[in-house]
Amino acid sequence: MTNVGSQCTFLKASAALKNSLHVVGQKEHYSEDQVLFREDERNSGVFLLLKGKIRMSVRGLPKLDRLFSAGSVLGLPSTFTGHDYSLTAQAVTDAEVVRVSAENFVQLMRERADLCREATEMLGREVSFIQAALAERRKQAARAKPGPIELGALS
Repeated sequence: MTNVGSQCTFLKASAALKNSLHVVGQKEHYSEDQVLFREDERNSGVFLLLKGKIRMSVRGLPKLDRLFSAGSVLGLPSTFTGHDYSLTAQAVTDAEVVRVSAENFVQLMRERADLCREATEMLGREVSFIQAALAERRKQAARAKPGPIELGALS
């Protein structure tokens, strides 16, 4: 898989989604290098990035790192499924976010079909990326495994 690039825009929210997340969430500040959430960590909701840059990464696969800027919604797959986060989100610069608890996010999705459709489309794009990242991790693990020893090599 090739490098994903420095800036990703496929998780940008519409004005309507951003406004709604503001209403049901709480504003938080993250300093440079501070982690919003970690891969395999219990879900704490979705994050709307207001200001700054956030790196999303997969442990052991730095070439799949992606940078997100203001307007991006992070943490959708875990929040929709209720599972642990699949990626790590870390502030690259000082960042302002609105964190929306899973409960408030799911309630908003129930109340607003238009926003649910938008979030579901973003979710599909994010899940596709996660699947590609996990497939890449499996390929790297398979390459790292030693192959069978040939009998002739033992003499």
